Amino acid sequence: MTPRTDGIDWARLIERLLYLFPPVIGVGIVGVLQETEPGVPGLQWGLFLVSSFGYTFLTIGLLVAIFFDARRIRRQPRASGHWTPNPWLNAAFALVWAPAAGVFYLLRRHRRFGTRPGWSGWWTVVALSLAATMFGALAAGIAVLLVLPGLFLTAIGVAGAIAFGTFPIAIHQDAAYVSTYSTDWRPNPGLYLGIAFLSLFVPPLQPIVAGYYLLKRRKTMELT
Repeated sequence: MTPRTDGIDWARLIERLLYLFPPVIGVGIVGVLQETEPGVPGLQWGLFLVSSFGYTFLTIGLLVAIFFDARRIRRQPRASGHWTPNPWLNAAFALVWAPAAGVFYLLRRHRRFGTRPGWSGWWTVVALSLAATMFGALAAGIAVLLVLPGLFLTAIGVAGAIAFGTFPIAIHQDAAYVSTYSTDWRPNPGLYLGIAFLSLFVPPLQPIVAGYYLLKRRKTMELT
């Protein structure tokens, strides 16, 4: 049994806000890297400021969404079962480290209420992000061997953009679909979203996670 969903769907808002963190952080990383490369004057500071304001805005939005969702759950003990999240404590965690707080909250929320599934074809986007990463790594390797810095930066940029923009969303959405309709495997979408976030900062982790997920999915249900 899920809590009443009249008014704002705070859980869905938490998901959408979390999806925006990787692109915002990515903009900031590009801004920092611009400091070591010649380019448009002031571009690095502009990108860094956009990233900073974006991160602050998302943090405030996530803090509010988690607070009100947790408060709604606490006010419906029959629906929440044994899980009664503290709105103030969870909001404070979001203020300190918003992405981690949001992922942890969704992970625990899924255990009690599940995650509403959407499109059944999100696995194709996971596969696309895996292919982009592998292609980018191959192109970067060729660029290093042939001493082509332009190709190297392009390969890393394209692969990074696809991974930052699509991988966390795709694996979270598809895990929600699988956990709802599979009878043999019920992956926690919050857990996979957290691993996807981590893989953005530990690049070798992304193809490992994506490859494992797709193989596991194929064994447990048709890729439809």
